[in-house]
Amino acid sequence: MTLCIHGLAVVRGVAVGRAVVVSSGATDAPRYHIDPSQVAQELARMGGARDAVVRELQGLLAGMPADAPSEISALIDVHLQLLLDETLEAAVRGWIVEHHYNAEWALTVQTEAFGRQFDAMDDPYLRERKADLEQVVDRVLHHLKASAGGQAAAMPERPEWQPRENAPRILVARDLSPAQMLQFKEGGFAGFVTDLGTATSHTAIVARGMEIPAVVAARGVSQLVRPDDWVVLDGDAGVVVLDPTERMRAQYEAAGRDAAARDADLQQLRGVAARTRDGQAVQLLANIESAADVAAALRAGVDGVGLFRSEFLFIAGADRLPGEEEQYLAYRAVVEGMHGMPVTIRTVDIGADKPLDRARQGEAANPALGLRAIRWSLADPAMFRTQLRALLRAAAHGPVRVLFPMLAHLHEIRQALAQVALAQEELAERGVAAGPVSLGAMIEVPAAALMADEFLDHFNFLSIGTNDLIQYTLAIDRTDEAVGHLYDPAHPAVLRLLDRVIAAGRRRGKEISVCGEMASDPEFTRLLLGLGLRVFSMPAMHVLRVKQQVLAADAKALATWAQQVVASRAPRELLGMAAL
Repeated sequence: MTLCIHGLAVVRGVAVGRAVVVSSGATDAPRYHIDPSQVAQELARMGGARDAVVRELQGLLAGMPADAPSEISALIDVHLQLLLDETLEAAVRGWIVEHHYNAEWALTVQTEAFGRQFDAMDDPYLRERKADLEQVVDRVLHHLKASAGGQAAAMPERPEWQPRENAPRILVARDLSPAQMLQFKEGGFAGFVTDLGTATSHTAIVARGMEIPAVVAARGVSQLVRPDDWVVLDGDAGVVVLDPTERMRAQYEAAGRDAAARDADLQQLRGVAARTRDGQAVQLLANIESAADVAAALRAGVDGVGLFRSEFLFIAGADRLPGEEEQYLAYRAVVEGMHGMPVTIRTVDIGADKPLDRARQGEAANPALGLRAIRWSLADPAMFRTQLRALLRAAAHGPVRVLFPMLAHLHEIRQALAQVALAQEELAERGVAAGPVSLGAMIEVPAAALMADEFLDHFNFLSIGTNDLIQYTLAIDRTDEAVGHLYDPAHPAVLRLLDRVIAAGRRRGKEISVCGEMASDPEFTRLLLGLGLRVFSMPAMHVLRVKQQVLAADAKALATWAQQVVASRAPRELLGMAAL
């Protein structure tokens, strides 16, 4: 019987093929108390299992195929960092030494505790890193089972079943680790679908790097589909069709060919300068999470990095702040990887709801309105200057722009700039090389948008984070299903704030960019161009579609229409009426 399952589309495209089903690989952990005389033995078991997984992951990195997406190696590096994290090791050791838990129980209990901390995070990208921790732990549990006399010495990396016919193959799993993705890459799959995941999950990141259709968060798909079943994966609509009829398969196959043809046309735009029909130059920049995203950004032909979310470094160790050298090397890798193009790095955007802020954890009733982003950084000047020193050092290797998140007050601006000056002095006193940086502010709250002119007195550029600006303007938690339908980028108040900020930048001759989801949505490209926006920053996978809109637009002709949209009480009714 044909069944449609809705999930989250993370890579566009259509794939039709036979299902290859991968078991979850989850390991049941025995739980029992040990005798005090067994503590040393249990610690040795724990250390041996961890070391075995370290060797496995290092072996995967050493044998990485030359054509493997760089995203895979970066994510395996994250798994290694989690595995070697001192906080996790010390906590597990405590359960064994003080409470006499067996190694499996100690590891599972601590993983559950960290998991609850990840679940409480406001940022969906950081929240998704819980899956990375669980996958690392599952590998360790497999080795612990082997050391206790079990049969499973290592994680199963490949599905045992192969299709009976020469048909495209769709990989179906509950979830996939980066190590598994590396193994499955050799299988030439036409697409991926998983029960779990988000747009920022590792499966989504790697699938984007492999440029194949992918749908995640298709709940229950791995239990409903059977090996060898026909599956349709619609990466445009985020739909998975199980047991499709022959007619449906033929329709989707035709749609897939049409989509492939359109994508082929888009690929021809990679080397084309982004310029409107009336000659207006437009910069298309990439939003990235780590150095792993640089390769995809370069393939898309971007003009630089418009938003590097530095939070990636701060969550790798769950409860450990990254040091100056660790941050410097990560920022330098991105700067050098972009080959002289500008890299905009946002200072850490985490807050009191994150496990990193141990002293204040649990205080904030509403983390979105609490001690987060620049507020958190200013509350911990030593941590803040550590990051600033790393950024200044990275700037010695190429153009770096530093972006401060969630500013709302002039005194916050003064404090942030003072910390930059102190960081520069500290590096000079140490005789450490540093480079010049351009300083900018995120416009994420209505107060900042209304004070754009004052902000531009202090900053070289502004970047509008439309996701948060919409959320705060409309008082909508977009992750709350009960009110999510009220989240509206085309709300008149939102558009008028955007217009105000972009106009301020044009008056002052300073750069204004948009780095939220509106920048990657072709529905809004012409409107933003008409308002005067000339810098868009987005995930690399959206760049060519937005460029297509830019090349077809006449920015000057759009200006009058854009003002009509902003002034309208029902802007969405006018959005589809832009003249070419």
